[in-house]
Amino acid sequence: MSTYVYGITAASHPALPEGMGGVGDPPRPVRVLREGELAAVVSDAPEGLRPKRRELLAHQNILSEVGAAGCVLPMRFGSVAPDDDAVTGVLAERAEHYRERLRALDGRVEYNIKANHVEDAVLHHVMAGNPEIRALAEANRQAGGGSYDDKIRLGEMVAAAVKAKEAEDGTALERALEGSADAVSVGPESTGWLANISYLVKRETAEEFLAAVDQARKDMPHLEVRLNGPLPPYSFVEPGPAEPAGTAAGGADIGAG
Repeated sequence: MSTYVYGITAASHPALPEGMGGVGDPPRPVRVLREGELAAVVSDAPEGLRPKRRELLAHQNILSEVGAAGCVLPMRFGSVAPDDDAVTGVLAERAEHYRERLRALDGRVEYNIKANHVEDAVLHHVMAGNPEIRALAEANRQAGGGSYDDKIRLGEMVAAAVKAKEAEDGTALERALEGSADAVSVGPESTGWLANISYLVKRETAEEFLAAVDQARKDMPHLEVRLNGPLPPYSFVEPGPAEPAGTAAGGADIGAG
C-alpha cells in the first residue's frame, strides 16, 4: 500500500485528534510517521485518486487541523510515496532543509491575492491618461465612427494601453502589500489575472495585512481584488537556507509517484 502525505511537522507537534479521516472513500485514517526531529502526517493512499472537490477538501481540512496546532509544511495534493519507509527516508535525507523551513514558517500563514481590472473603470483610466487615444476616439466620433482602419487602430491602442496598465497596477498592488508581509511569492502570469501574489504573514500581524488590503482596494477602486486565506504556507515550502523565502510556489513534493 502506497502512502499519501499531507504535510511535514516537527516531531514535537501536538498529537492529532483521534479518528481523523483523510482522502479516499471511505476516508483513510490519518496517522503520523516520525523520523528524528521531524514527522509526516500521512494516510494510506487510495487507488485512482483524482482531484475531485471532496478529495481536495479532505486534503485541505487535514492541513488546516494540523496547522491550527503548530507549523506544518503542506504538501501538494496527490503527493504519494511508495510506502512509509520512503517517507521517513526523505525526512532523514532532507532533515536540515525541513527543519529550516519549519523555523522560517513558524507562526506564519499565507494569504493569496488575485486581482483584475473592472472593465469600465480601467477604460476610463486609459482614456483619461492618454491624450492620443482621446483625440483619435473623438475624431472617430465626429466622423460617424471613423474608417475601418481608424477603428482598428483605436482598438489596438486601447488594448496596448490596458495591457500596460495591468502591468503597472500589478506592481503597484504588490508594493502596497509587501510591507505588511515577511515574504512574497509571485504566481505564474498565465493565470487570467493581472496579479496573482502570495504573501507570508505573521499570525500576530494578520490584521495589519488585512487592513493594507482594504486600503489598497480604496486606493485602486478600478481593481477587483480577491483575498484567500489564511492558508498553510504552500508557496513558501521549497526554498532552502541559501534561497529567499519567496522563490517557489505550490507546496513541496515528497517521493511523489
